[in-house]
Amino acid sequence: MATVELRFSALPEHVRTARLVAAAVARRAGVDEAVLDEVRLAVGEACTRAVGLHQSVGITAPVKVSLIEEEKQFSIEVGDEAPRTAPGERAPGAAGADGDVDAEEDEMGLAVISGLVDDVEVSAGEHGGLIRMTWPTTPPAVVLS
Repeated sequence: MATVELRFSALPEHVRTARLVAAAVARRAGVDEAVLDEVRLAVGEACTRAVGLHQSVGITAPVKVSLIEEEKQFSIEVGDEAPRTAPGERAPGAAGADGDVDAEEDEMGLAVISGLVDDVEVSAGEHGGLIRMTWPTTPPAVVLS
């Protein structure tokens, strides 16, 4: 199992870099070329979401992206350190009325990701959240000489 880890400051300008790295590693891992745009878009959405969560509660810790190559599948995990509470409750440090807008944007981002990726797992708790997205891979063709 090969893993590439990327950490970046929670700034929007770093999301593009994460998208490019994810697409390059996915291509090398054997993700179908036709799916690479979906990989880029999903990673961009997940990273943008993590950056927004960090910025909304003033977290200076980096956003973490793990690119995991396994047998027959490629996974990307995007992690944040923004604390979550039960649905309907506000996270510590979340603004009043703006919190509702943030929650709607968060749900929209998750809906976009779910539309792009067939295999998505989302988890969140008091120490942050994680989005795990998985795509099938095809083994490289063996050329016989």
